[in-house]
Amino acid sequence: MLKPGMILCDRYEILEVVGAGGMSIVYKARDHRLNRNVAIKMLKPEFVNDKNFVTKFRIEAQASAGLAHPNIVNVYDVTEDDGIYFIVMELVEGITLKEYIDQNGRLPMDKAIDFSIQIASALEIAHENHIIHRDIKPQNILVSKNGNLKVTDFGIAKAASSNTLTSGAMGSVHYISPEQARGGYSDERSDIYSLGITMYEMVTGRVPFEGDNNVSVALMHIQNDMISPREYYPDIYASFEKIILKATQKKPERRYLTASALIADLRRVQNNPNIDIVVAPTGISNRPTQEWSKEDIDAVRSASQAKPVGNGQPQFYNAPIQNEMGEMQPIQRLSTIPVNNQRINQLFEEEDPWEDEEEEEVAPPPRKSSLKRVQDYDEEDDYDEDDGDIDPNLKKAVIIGAVATAVIIAIIVMVVLGKVLGWFKFGNKQTTESTTSSESEISTEELAVMDDVVGISEDAALKILRDNSGFTNVTSEHVNNTEVQEGYVFEQSVEKGTPISKDAPIVIKVSAGAEEKTIPDVTNYEDDQAVTILQEAGFTVTHAYEFNDEIEKDKVVRTEPAGNSMAKEGTKITLVISNGKEEKNVEVPNLNGYTQAEAENALAAKQLSVGNVTHENSDNVAEGYVIRQGTQSGSEVPEGTAIDFVISDGPEEKTVTYTADVKVDISANDTGSVDDEGNAIPSKYVGHTVTIRVSNGTVTQEQTVTINTEGKASANVSIDGLATNNESFTYTVYDGGNDVTGDFAKTPSTTYREN
Repeated sequence: MLKPGMILCDRYEILEVVGAGGMSIVYKARDHRLNRNVAIKMLKPEFVNDKNFVTKFRIEAQASAGLAHPNIVNVYDVTEDDGIYFIVMELVEGITLKEYIDQNGRLPMDKAIDFSIQIASALEIAHENHIIHRDIKPQNILVSKNGNLKVTDFGIAKAASSNTLTSGAMGSVHYISPEQARGGYSDERSDIYSLGITMYEMVTGRVPFEGDNNVSVALMHIQNDMISPREYYPDIYASFEKIILKATQKKPERRYLTASALIADLRRVQNNPNIDIVVAPTGISNRPTQEWSKEDIDAVRSASQAKPVGNGQPQFYNAPIQNEMGEMQPIQRLSTIPVNNQRINQLFEEEDPWEDEEEEEVAPPPRKSSLKRVQDYDEEDDYDEDDGDIDPNLKKAVIIGAVATAVIIAIIVMVVLGKVLGWFKFGNKQTTESTTSSESEISTEELAVMDDVVGISEDAALKILRDNSGFTNVTSEHVNNTEVQEGYVFEQSVEKGTPISKDAPIVIKVSAGAEEKTIPDVTNYEDDQAVTILQEAGFTVTHAYEFNDEIEKDKVVRTEPAGNSMAKEGTKITLVISNGKEEKNVEVPNLNGYTQAEAENALAAKQLSVGNVTHENSDNVAEGYVIRQGTQSGSEVPEGTAIDFVISDGPEEKTVTYTADVKVDISANDTGSVDDEGNAIPSKYVGHTVTIRVSNGTVTQEQTVTINTEGKASANVSIDGLATNNESFTYTVYDGGNDVTGDFAKTPSTTYREN
């Protein structure tokens, strides 16, 4: 299990786990070289140890990397880092089609047809490149946020099918084609069958076959007719139902032969749902099909219900259907068949999908079977497939077992004869004819030939020398050695092949690994500087990253193992580098209608700070409550962001003022007089320009007017900002700067307007 912050290949930083399947765990990661997010699919440890599987997995994944299509998840890289095998893929933000159906229920017709065309388009390009998916199901189809579909895991099912895996690591039994369930030959039409089951689930919200265990569901795919979708929901287009039923025919030759043909019919239905274009074809050949007898079915049912015996291991185990639709491998690999159930073995023998490494596989020839054969005269007869030959894996196992048994028997015979004939005794049993005392002689029976133990583990070397060869004086000396793996012998004191006494001293030198050194403490060092220090000290370096409130960005937080501790030279030291203070985004709360104290508490609860608080009058919001806020509620901002808001001071207090519109009529006092002859004498001010000034003592307004021939004039002035509508005014008349008010009669009139 990878941890967030770990770096793979000094390039991919693990961010989080986004999902897990039968064979792998998927992580969201950051490609620091290309500055983009990617998906990392890492093989689970139980598969990493199978080198054959890893090789085939790499080949298939690399083949699928050549597929470029909008509806296929792009594969960027297939690589390994320190025993971790993984695929680097395009990161699709969204959910699986399975989750989409679970959340939304059965899909509308237009969406189901659109989704079907997208999936079939992905299969079309893959099949053109001779790549069969073998595991089409909603769990392997991603629905992005913009509604586009992307198919993933191309080629991986083939790698999985070549290994004996658990029921959680193979294609889901609910979508498996009859020929796959039988363990037979599969091709493009197998993918079309699985897509047909997926289309069935899209329009009905369910899979066509359900059972108590995987075997019963697989048998339904082989034998049973599915309930037509329109029996569940009559609103399903009849034309679309016919497409589904044709895609899910039991016999491959009765299905669509290519994804292109399927797409063509889907587009015709998309353009005209009422069109009647698809009819399930009649049987293509009259070759006999195999009929399941009552004895066959009873044998399967009996075996599938077997209980654990002896040590608790079941004789016939059917993996329960899992929550994610119970992934499985071909039927016969689910079980250990008891001897008395050979009949079931005959029903479910399979071919090895990796027997022929070429993409163009050849269908196996018919095998002999005890199944009853009937002539296929009617297209409504039970569907069946060509049955495969006896399992090549079983053939290989029998041959290898026979050879191994023969070799073991031959070795036993040789050992027995050797002991009888004295082949394994060194020298002669007879004592040496010599005049020397027998006490000074060393019998050849006490000698043994020194073995070669260099390059093997210490325990194995000691076992060979002590237990097998009988040496009694063997000691180990542990010496630091950077070239030989710790615990392995790199030198022996007696050369191989030397005959020596069994009690002669023998010393083997065992590698104690590299010498332990003190790890430099590089906390707070710059990244590059820390790498140099550690490498000069004899260590290798890798990186991990984490947020830290105290250590500056791009400086070392700590090392793993810790600084000043001891580690062997060459040990990989992980430098944990600070990403600086983590900026977590939080949602801005809605402060409208809060008091100032409530608004401050709401911001504090979200780890936000109080920004600039201002006040203004409002006719709509009561005094003391928030009118509005500076940052919109519901938006995402970093923790600690200051949020401004405005507090209401209530309605504004209005001061009523008035404007006085004043009209002043003036008339010269010297008008109306006559001369001696009785003619009217005009006023001396006729034609004069005079200024009429109106004032309340605070505000003064004036207007210049001309005296007419009648000795009269009028002025209109407005005085604003009056506190009352009952002001007292003075009226003054100036002629050329001289106050001539007394020479005129004044008739003012005033009206008031409220401001």
